[in-house]
Amino acid sequence: MAARPYPVITVNEKAARAIRGGHPWVYGAETTGPDRPCQNGEIVDVVSAKGRWLGAGLLNDHSKIRVRLLSRNTNDKFDEAFWRRRLQYALDYRKTVMGPDFPYSRLIFGEADHFPGLTVDLFGDILVTEVLSLGMDQRKELLYRLLTQLLPDYGITVRAIYERNEGALREKEGLPQEKGFFPLPGLATDLDGHVTLWENGIAYDVDYINGQKTGFFLDQKYNRRAAAALAPGKRVLDCFTHTGSFALNCAKGGAAHVTAVDISRDAVELTRRNIEANNLTDRMDAIQADVFDLLTELSRSKAHPYDYIILDPPAFTKSGATVKNAYRGYKEINLRAMKLLPRGGYLATCSCSHFMTAPLFRKMVQEAAADAAVSLRQIEERRQSPDHPILWGVPETEYLKFYLFQVV
Repeated sequence: MAARPYPVITVNEKAARAIRGGHPWVYGAETTGPDRPCQNGEIVDVVSAKGRWLGAGLLNDHSKIRVRLLSRNTNDKFDEAFWRRRLQYALDYRKTVMGPDFPYSRLIFGEADHFPGLTVDLFGDILVTEVLSLGMDQRKELLYRLLTQLLPDYGITVRAIYERNEGALREKEGLPQEKGFFPLPGLATDLDGHVTLWENGIAYDVDYINGQKTGFFLDQKYNRRAAAALAPGKRVLDCFTHTGSFALNCAKGGAAHVTAVDISRDAVELTRRNIEANNLTDRMDAIQADVFDLLTELSRSKAHPYDYIILDPPAFTKSGATVKNAYRGYKEINLRAMKLLPRGGYLATCSCSHFMTAPLFRKMVQEAAADAAVSLRQIEERRQSPDHPILWGVPETEYLKFYLFQVV
């Protein structure tokens, strides 16, 4: 291999195996070096204990993930042309897999697009971003500028870029938590934070400044459509509704009536606005309640007011240390929903936590069904929409589990 200009980090065999298997993270405990002084955020080469080149990535001694790999191609030069080309790959992929849904999609999904720690969502003409790694943070201005240059070729003229850099992971990277409009020349920095998003023929008022995450969960786009296909004539209870997305899809899909529930007053108010904006007030309502308490209360009444229940909770666990508690939480809501449904009723249930793995989630659902003394007829098993691609070899990119069942 020709001489390269980058400092060298040496990794142990465990790390080398992970890299060869496709994983882009190198933990500090698995490394020695670099072979010369360098700054955090710099490009470094990663080699095995035998000196075999494994890839190049971004260094950060503040983080447990000491190197985040960018490339396994020795010909790559990490100049502006490299980043433009990589962004083009990501945009071309979304245009192919999302088609007419491209204007409301996730353009960059971190490691799955080889932009470690970077998220970019497109809401019409607004880019909403989250940066969770030092290396990407140092390069974000270049990446934002390139995106604004590339997107007109896809029919998008960017009006503003808003950063939601509030994740706790930023502290572990040595970065401050912050949010605000990014002051790129020619872009607006004084908008009210609301934009209308269209999905499956439904309009949503998205609050990208104060809403959860980037303001809207794009990953359930096609799961919502699949759930709506079962809705005609049904009485639907949509739990943890957030912006009312599953509920709105079901109402538009022909449900007899839909009740959307969330513990957040702001979420309920936003859902009500979305109900009115879509002219669905005749078949929908939204209430503020704790889902656990509501399901218990309904179950005790021994009534069966709903024949279709949707469970789309927030992540009950964001670390391996709390998986057992999360398991109990997921099981409890699924158990209560199954007890509440009549025989022949329908259940949509999901988890958005990577740590609640697919096998663990299936085990939980099976145990809940046994405790509820019901059987489940699986209709469909799904994952996140393809603008949130699953990169094989990187299990962290496979996080959303979604199931449709009939309770029999």
